Amino acid sequence: MVDTNHSQSAIANSPPKRVLMGIGGGIAAYKVCDAISTLFKAGVEVRAILTNNAKEFITPLTVASLCRHPAYTDDYFWQPTHYRPLHIELGEWAEVFVIAPLTANTLAKLSLGLADNLLTNTVLASTCPILLAPAMNTDMWGQLAVQRNWQQLLLDPRYHSAGPEIGLLACDRVGTGRMAEPEEIVPWIFSLLHTGGKRDLAGKRILISSGGTREHLDPVRFIGNPSTGKMGLAIARAALHRGAKVTLVTSAALTPAPGEGIEIIRVVSAQEMQQQLLAQFPEADITVMSAAVADVKPTFYSPEKLPKRSLPDTLPLTPVPDILAELGQRKQSHQLLIGFAAQTGDIFAPALEKLQTKKLDAIVANPVDLVDSGFGSDRNQAIFLDNQGGKKAIAPCSKLQMAHHLFDFIR
Repeated sequence: MVDTNHSQSAIANSPPKRVLMGIGGGIAAYKVCDAISTLFKAGVEVRAILTNNAKEFITPLTVASLCRHPAYTDDYFWQPTHYRPLHIELGEWAEVFVIAPLTANTLAKLSLGLADNLLTNTVLASTCPILLAPAMNTDMWGQLAVQRNWQQLLLDPRYHSAGPEIGLLACDRVGTGRMAEPEEIVPWIFSLLHTGGKRDLAGKRILISSGGTREHLDPVRFIGNPSTGKMGLAIARAALHRGAKVTLVTSAALTPAPGEGIEIIRVVSAQEMQQQLLAQFPEADITVMSAAVADVKPTFYSPEKLPKRSLPDTLPLTPVPDILAELGQRKQSHQLLIGFAAQTGDIFAPALEKLQTKKLDAIVANPVDLVDSGFGSDRNQAIFLDNQGGKKAIAPCSKLQMAHHLFDFIR
């Protein structure tokens, strides 16, 4: 199941957000149930349209039960049961429109602007952003006509894409064509609800660090910290969803799906992270250092596991390079450098000092000693500070929402 903590805290304090799910005819339709359930638990109103072929894979009753609202089919469309045309009402109602699975047939219709059923008529009657999640056999996806339709559709700024992924398909082939998982689709939906579909980071290269580094004493023992990389992943996804080209340098096991479009560079130690970040930094427009990088490492490293009797009574430590300070020294006038200050107790003063001494453009003062915040949590809270005296407090929210607040702040 998708983690319901992707929900946006702002939703609970404002009128419910409205998402319209268009379900196409494919075996991947079952995945949409998970996404609908997650959205409902997050306080989002969900309406759904099923094509006639979709009803062969998933029943309107199932979808209606998850939405707590009737699931619309062409049977509704052609009946005079509404005072206003149904496709007009649904098109005006939706804040985000999701089509999943997107079949080759529906893709062709959308690329040509055809409207011969409730789903395609509602697309033309709507103005909100549309998220597409294609799913089909890998040979079908690779057809010149399908790729032509896909590229043509993506020229329209209304359309955003999640997937397709590479994986095992229902035909037992392995290749491109697998529908994106709900774990990828749901964050995309929340991003579109936040941004309204704007791509204000288009053309920007965003460099992000995430996770907690490990400084090994031997192959099985290390100095580390509890960082899971969830905040960095949320920042990477938010940047991608806003149109950026994203590189994530991470020591965390938690990473984007291979098909999400985020370049992943895996590291373990602070030294490895330093090498990769210094190599990538000159090309970055915005760098966000959300990783929890070690301050010290064992002075000596054993390439073989040390017997317990051989462990030292005291462990000599050596400082590791201060990556953030080094990036601050190298930063050019066109670049933005954002740091994180994970703190307990007073979070403001240490973050302000770090902002100034390390020549940052902004910093996220992040409490890690509060419930449902900081390391390992799906939610977070913070104070944003910038080098112009700007300050903004962010109430507890999902880490994806905090990532969007951060980009709003620095933009």
